Amino acid sequence: MCQERSSAKRMNNCNREGVCCGEMQMVCLTDFEEYAKEHLSKATWDYYAAGADECCTRDDNLLAYKRIRLRPRILRDVSVSDTRTTVQGTEISFPVGIAPTAFHCLAWHEGEVATARATEALNTCYITSTYSTCSVEEIVAAAPNGYRWFQLYVYRDRKLSEQMVHRVEALGYKALVLTVDVPYTGKRRNDIRNQFKLPPHLKVKNFDGVFQETAGPEEYGIPANTLDPSISWKDVYWLQSITRLPIIIKGILTKEDAELAVEHGVQGIIVSNHGGRQLDGGPASIDALPEIVETVQGRIEVYVDGGIRTGSDVLKALALGAKCVFIGRPAVWGLAYKGEEGVREVLQILNDEFRLCMALSGCRNVAEINRNLIQFSKL
Repeated sequence: MCQERSSAKRMNNCNREGVCCGEMQMVCLTDFEEYAKEHLSKATWDYYAAGADECCTRDDNLLAYKRIRLRPRILRDVSVSDTRTTVQGTEISFPVGIAPTAFHCLAWHEGEVATARATEALNTCYITSTYSTCSVEEIVAAAPNGYRWFQLYVYRDRKLSEQMVHRVEALGYKALVLTVDVPYTGKRRNDIRNQFKLPPHLKVKNFDGVFQETAGPEEYGIPANTLDPSISWKDVYWLQSITRLPIIIKGILTKEDAELAVEHGVQGIIVSNHGGRQLDGGPASIDALPEIVETVQGRIEVYVDGGIRTGSDVLKALALGAKCVFIGRPAVWGLAYKGEEGVREVLQILNDEFRLCMALSGCRNVAEINRNLIQFSKL
């Protein structure tokens, strides 16, 4: 099994004379996870790995995929396969994008710039986090032809949010991803124990200079209590009034909120529990997906993140109605391994696994993936 490979073997494939023949190949995403855990500082690893409270939801994001079984069809002529799809009208090479994750410079010195180049090279979607350690301008300059969305929070000072919207719109970002599941930050025990703070040489670059005069406690790189807990559906209308960009809501887990999202005129939903980092005890993202897809009925696009580790997981999510999936932690593991090249490897492995699983299930393209492929385990 991938999990059982030792990092010593992975890093040094030596012959009997002790002469090293180069690094062993990274075969699956778990290999990158093991490498990152061994090479990142404890505080950094704990930050990326953290779930809220007892981490039940974080862990269930992965376990939920293992409860789903595939119903493969045979003799379908899968000699040619096509993994391409579209999101918000733009073609991408395969239905896996990069979810918004913070502080990439903690994992690799080039940070989000490296992530942007990798996703540009693979021709897929990169959702840039507000909490980036590179600015939106630096990211665009590094990968000028990349397809990007921007993840947005609503702050007590609405001008902060409004200025960010106008910045990214002018820079050519193609959509806004409004994160709605953080009125307050979840309790991440190891971050509290480690007293997690950004090291002095790093900062939330998108707010460089904005909070210089502010004294007081910080929370993940910006002053505490900056996020607005009064955020409500009326803020979706406010956002629509200040931008022409499509608005995608990230953090919906129920059919009721999915219906409200459609009624409020958004262009997409990311079914997400924030990687299990907010409310512990909520559903795994993939378990919440079917009722949301059924409620939306194709009126807007539905995506999902959380727990995707294999091409089989991607296939299952698409069979349950997701248009595209997004990965968070695995992208950071790729960065920790080898920067841009590591993220490219992570994406390429998922692409190759997805193409193989499609073929082994009898699907030649994403249009042939449907609910008939899914059988829920009785376990």
